[in-house]
Amino acid sequence: MLKAAIVGATGIVGQQFIVALKNHPWIEIVALAASEKSVNSSYRKAITDTQSGALRWFCKEAPIEEIMDLPVQNATDLSTGGIDIVFSAVDSGPAKILEPLYAATTPVISTASAFRYEKDVPIIIPGINPEHMQLLKVQQQSRGWKGFIAPQPNCTTVGLAISLKPILQEYGLNSVIMTSMQAISGAGRSPGVLGIDIIDNIIPYIPGEEEKVQLETQKILGSFSGHSIDPATFKISSTCTRVNVRDGHTESVFFSTQKPCNVVGVIKAMREFSGSFVKSELPSVPQNMIIVRDDPFRPQPRLDCDADNGMATVVGRIREDDVLENGIKYILVSHNTKMGAARGAVLTAEVLIQSGYIS
Repeated sequence: MLKAAIVGATGIVGQQFIVALKNHPWIEIVALAASEKSVNSSYRKAITDTQSGALRWFCKEAPIEEIMDLPVQNATDLSTGGIDIVFSAVDSGPAKILEPLYAATTPVISTASAFRYEKDVPIIIPGINPEHMQLLKVQQQSRGWKGFIAPQPNCTTVGLAISLKPILQEYGLNSVIMTSMQAISGAGRSPGVLGIDIIDNIIPYIPGEEEKVQLETQKILGSFSGHSIDPATFKISSTCTRVNVRDGHTESVFFSTQKPCNVVGVIKAMREFSGSFVKSELPSVPQNMIIVRDDPFRPQPRLDCDADNGMATVVGRIREDDVLENGIKYILVSHNTKMGAARGAVLTAEVLIQSGYIS
């Protein structure tokens, strides 16, 4: 059993890691760390409001009793001795400082954007770009680390990159246009979208989100050249908005292909894409990477974001587009706090364990 530490354990994503690792057959939580204000207490005390006594637990699932009495350590002072994996759930600012300290000795799987755009850092989506894992060896050599940093993509990028992969593979891509309608859980709680702002409303701008989606999608769907990743060359344009939905990012996608394509061929490519990866028997692997719905009123976040335990990208309304050459358009729903965050990061860890990068 590999031993894991969760850094940022008291926040929303840290709590999602705790849920994702409950009864995991390969990985055991042995250490929790957070900012200085939460240390020197048990986890139960750290997430309990001192005035009201309310438990600040944000997941739908109940807290895991076995970890409630674990002490919360200062993230700055966390010792990685005896730790096999660090799951980092801190914001990008602290991640820039903390994650290299851990990576000097120990693999770090991160949900922060701090290192996503470094030349020697891959953005891995299991089942989509496994060859990019080789860049971790380059990272270790160039930085002198025994461990590494493997960041997760932005949660909005995940469903887009997964759904585009079989199209790029089968037909090639010229251009992609995407508009997102993102759940409020993706904004977190502090800071985030205030309830009074989002009720009966759409927030038309999420700072930095569109740039992240564009850069990350091209990097994830790019090719590993031996020492770096050559980004995919198709053009991509995105508009990212926040809507009054709790969980599940919905995206409207238009694409133009290099080879002629049609709706039947696109549906076939998506449905057949998952291949051997979903048969890999990893503990968190979905039954399907992509689920295609025939019902024209699907996908919907309330009905579809939990498909395959929130790990599948659900696609529907695939139809031809008359504006773009070789154009197709579709709608997707992807669970932003499962495949798009902690559960996706745990699946990445499983792939790295299976491939010998973590032991």
